[in-house]
Amino acid sequence: MFYRARIVAGLAAGLTFTCLASGQLSQPDGGGLERGTLPATWYSQQPKCMEIPEWQVHEYNPDFYIMRQSPCTDYEKPFVFLIFGKERALLMDTGSRNGNLAPALQLLVKNWLARNGRTSIPLIVAHTHEHEDHTFGDKAIQAMNDPAMPVTFIPSEVEATKKFYGIANWPEDIGHVDLGGRILDLIPIPGHSKASVALYDARTGVLLGGDTVYPGRIYVNDFPAFEASLDRLVKFTEGKPVAHILGNHIEQTSTPFLDYAVGTMYQPNEHELALSRGTLLEIDAAVKSMHGTPRRYVMRDISVWPVGPAFMTPGEQATYEKHVKEQRAKMWDQEAK
Repeated sequence: MFYRARIVAGLAAGLTFTCLASGQLSQPDGGGLERGTLPATWYSQQPKCMEIPEWQVHEYNPDFYIMRQSPCTDYEKPFVFLIFGKERALLMDTGSRNGNLAPALQLLVKNWLARNGRTSIPLIVAHTHEHEDHTFGDKAIQAMNDPAMPVTFIPSEVEATKKFYGIANWPEDIGHVDLGGRILDLIPIPGHSKASVALYDARTGVLLGGDTVYPGRIYVNDFPAFEASLDRLVKFTEGKPVAHILGNHIEQTSTPFLDYAVGTMYQPNEHELALSRGTLLEIDAAVKSMHGTPRRYVMRDISVWPVGPAFMTPGEQATYEKHVKEQRAKMWDQEAK
């Protein structure tokens, strides 16, 4: 309770200072942001794999799409994001094992083309970071050879990312990509992984948080880099409208401080995908309170989990393997709760 109270007090002070220093928008009417909607639930909350498609496609707005991989293909069930500009589109991530993203992606793009009276649009394929649950579909997407959506592929590597987004000094500089009337900002945020990035879309005020900000366990491989990256994100978003932070996973329930066990497929009562800038400030304050000594830190909607043998409790691996086995055994007919 002491640590929780200290974070809340610090967060409140920070929010007060930010509001006094500069308002994000001059008018309470959306300030020109393109609005969008998020689904009340995702298919991952349904108990029967016979009823869940490989990918759930959600139209946030006509030029911004969220796709989520079925839990029946992989318990990671990651999100990928597709953003359209006038001249090109950007796909962030390609999904995890058994995802089979290409058919769903082609259908989505071709529907967008039909709606907009076009026959083709170049597609940039990039990544939030290099881990396999977000890059497994790379080869299939590169092999599509579809004239309606010629692909420019950006490997999930630091040097390739620097070159494509025009970043001279990694990770301090901010990169950019122009989709045609839509410039996206790329913020390097190593810590979860070496090539982790966040993406900010000024048209919608949406910040893609990758595996660094999402409802669930944030695994930290490089703690000093992670702390610096949080500072970078906080400074970048100061004074900017942040409608939502959308991360790559949901691992948290709608009950405060309660997450799902690692390996869970069916997730009733999921936390919503969207987080606010307030959550980012809360994580930043939590990490600062550790004074350079990493430890697990559980908050209402999110947890900081340093990775490595020193942070593994006895029996965690065995418990995880047992849980995954049980989940797969029930995947075709889990009990609804």
